Amino acid sequence: MDGPVFDIAHMLAGGLVLVSMMMLYQDRLYALLNVFALHSLILTLSVAWQAFIQDAPHLYVTAAIALVFKAIVIPVVLHRMIRQLGIHREIETVVGIGPTMLAGIGLVALATVVMLRVTPEADPLAREDLAFALSVLLLGLLIMVTRRNAVSQVVGFMSLENGLVLAATGAKGMPLVVEISVAFSILIAFIVIGVFLFRIRERFDTVDVRALDDFKGRRRK
Repeated sequence: MDGPVFDIAHMLAGGLVLVSMMMLYQDRLYALLNVFALHSLILTLSVAWQAFIQDAPHLYVTAAIALVFKAIVIPVVLHRMIRQLGIHREIETVVGIGPTMLAGIGLVALATVVMLRVTPEADPLAREDLAFALSVLLLGLLIMVTRRNAVSQVVGFMSLENGLVLAATGAKGMPLVVEISVAFSILIAFIVIGVFLFRIRERFDTVDVRALDDFKGRRRK
């Protein structure tokens, strides 16, 4: 594979990991949603580039789905949801930003070492895409477990799904039906989570996970 082709694919996949790290230190919901929109935009560019170098037109459809739903529709809807629900816009974390960033760096190093060791015979571009994809997936999980606010946990879940799409497009020959099913599954999950957030907000007047745990503890006493 030519150098520039490899370098551009490498830069886009690496950019996705970098933006995942940016999401780790966001302490306000609006900023987190804007960074997630950037995350999805870079995913769109990465998938479109894979479609070009693999000569796979169906991947352009995947890129269009990522652009419309993940980079535009979902961030806009979450912005409106935060305004309508009056959700506290500062993000409370389980641990400090410093330890979280160190854990993120450790997970990226772990994903790179593991993936490069278990795929020595694979195509170099696919190997690195899978390593970056695993890094994005682990960072999404880290966002989910280190945030107390339910909306920020939803964003972590969707960034995790971006890592799965990156892995699927980096591996040649993946059928479009898989990518569409993943996209619609996430869309349905987003709708369901949105309904639950409204219900939780109406019932408990908060979506803070710690406050819900405190309420649950009081009910048991």
